[in-house]
Amino acid sequence: MAGDLDALFAALANGHRREMVSMVALRPWSISALARERGLTLPAMNKHVRVLEEAGLVVRRKLGRTTFLTLDRTAILDLQAWVTRFHAYWGTNKETLANYEPAIAREAKSGRDTR
Repeated sequence: MAGDLDALFAALANGHRREMVSMVALRPWSISALARERGLTLPAMNKHVRVLEEAGLVVRRKLGRTTFLTLDRTAILDLQAWVTRFHAYWGTNKETLANYEPAIAREAKSGRDTR
């Protein structure tokens, strides 16, 4: 999963790709319509699509001569699972992200390793 997460974070590091993921999460979009909406050329859009595909975030579906993109929710669920691991440090346990390092140090002292 670590390599998958690296690809996910790399893909989502670009603003165009984050917006594309947000758009295809709501409904399928044709690649040409996404390019127009984002103000990108088709070659540039195809490069972004390739990165998103390699990260497992989108799936191409061909309908006639038009290629549509849909969200692959599996990658989003993997990302959510990774982020959720840290919830204990800034969520229900009233720990804040600023307290993350001291919390880890306390756990290490007590012999509990949660990593």
